[in-house]
Amino acid sequence: MTRIGSRARLTGALVGLAALLAAGAAAAFDLETWLDDLRDTRGLPALAAGVVIDGQIAAVAAVGTRVAGRDIPVTPDDRFHLGSNTKSMTATLAGMMVDEGLLAWDSTLGDILGAAHPAMSETLAAATLEQLLSHSSGVPSDNPEILDLYFDDIAFDDNPHALRVWLLDQWQHHEIAVPEGSPFQYSNLGYILAGMMIETVSGVPWEQMMHDRIFRPFGMTTAGLGAQGTNGLIDAAVGHRITEDGSIAPMFWGNGADIPTVMGPAGNAHMSVQDYLLWAAWNASGGSDGPALLAPETLAYIQSAHVETPVRENPPPGTPGTGSYGLGWGLVQFDWADHPLLTHNGSNGMNLARILLDTDRGLGIVVLTNFPGPDADAAAGAVLERLYLEFAGPQATR
Repeated sequence: MTRIGSRARLTGALVGLAALLAAGAAAAFDLETWLDDLRDTRGLPALAAGVVIDGQIAAVAAVGTRVAGRDIPVTPDDRFHLGSNTKSMTATLAGMMVDEGLLAWDSTLGDILGAAHPAMSETLAAATLEQLLSHSSGVPSDNPEILDLYFDDIAFDDNPHALRVWLLDQWQHHEIAVPEGSPFQYSNLGYILAGMMIETVSGVPWEQMMHDRIFRPFGMTTAGLGAQGTNGLIDAAVGHRITEDGSIAPMFWGNGADIPTVMGPAGNAHMSVQDYLLWAAWNASGGSDGPALLAPETLAYIQSAHVETPVRENPPPGTPGTGSYGLGWGLVQFDWADHPLLTHNGSNGMNLARILLDTDRGLGIVVLTNFPGPDADAAAGAVLERLYLEFAGPQATR
């Protein structure tokens, strides 16, 4: 197994029993061949996955092509889009602000943004940071009116922070209400508002905070924001859109290759599978295997359940189906695991990312593909299950 600490200055104890078991599993399991067969079966251009245990890479592979129909092989250093899996990073930035005394989990939008947005409705002003990050504030899921604001012509007229200020100016009059039953409503807008709270108290744009306080401390050399390809180059696993007639269109660069920049805190990070394993390792270890970003109790609060989620039949890729939700993390009991696991899905409609953590075992699994939709989601789910059963040890299943 390869130590990833040299890239991120990860620390940790000697490899434990779980890692030794994983070493044996890795020797017997050809991840690259298995991934490529699955990729081909599901019709995906590229598929990447990796496993980390106790801060060590137990397995990692990337197979397929950067562009469907072309022979441009991907590598483990290829950048893939994370979509909504960026939310756990936004929640971590919020945790830093809490640790530094600039925010509290019960800080409200009115407390932080009310002076600049005096027309904010009373119910919206009462939404707390914890509620926004756990999708339980009453701020709704994306609807036609909200989507129109994301894609408004003004999206090309200013910097992302200024666009978020404009977005709130346009939407602030709405009253919000927590639905009956579960308060959970998966809300990208809620994360945008939480990002604004972070920006306001820090005096630093969310985009800069991501680079300075997430990417750089981990040594994530491939990490960035927006479309994963460099403009004019095919130097990453390019996302693909499925058109109305069912054809596949690679989305190389530019505005059409990602969500609008105003939505950044809700999900526009990208990085390689190897860099994403750094994030998985740190979270799986409770923050002990990597840079000291948060107090242990703060990370534990982020990863703990804050709201029960309603059961959703056939949820779209990138949104949770059932279980509990923390702050940027879902907690789900899978049929093939012996206890609930931290997890999240992310998609910008052209790519798909999934992550799974077993903090009891110090185990993290990540899966990335440059394709959207049910086949991508099914393939990623199969990878999570197979790798968990291969590497979690003989007591993993119920």
